[in-house]
Amino acid sequence: MAAATAITSRRGNDQFRGLFTDTWDVTCTLDSASVATTATATDTVTVPGVALGDMVLGMAIGVSEAGLVRRAYVSAANTVTIVTYNPTASSVDLASTTLNLVIARAL
Repeated sequence: MAAATAITSRRGNDQFRGLFTDTWDVTCTLDSASVATTATATDTVTVPGVALGDMVLGMAIGVSEAGLVRRAYVSAANTVTIVTYNPTASSVDLASTTLNLVIARAL
């Protein structure tokens, strides 16, 4: 199998001008509980100003996710929910780490 190569087709933020009315760059500490095999767990982060309909554009975590599948979304005013699903054959308990989120409000 060939290795993937990163290609940057356009760098910068000018392509986003006029698309969003507000953006948030969030950095927080996440210490999720252990997630059992085929189970789902949730964590919430308070982000002042976000509202239903805002988009979580990206999420990065500072540790290996060990096969876990994560999704983040704005679940209520001022609240982002992170859902973690464990499709692996054993429980996974990640170390406390830094979580980075990019959230945007469309025009």
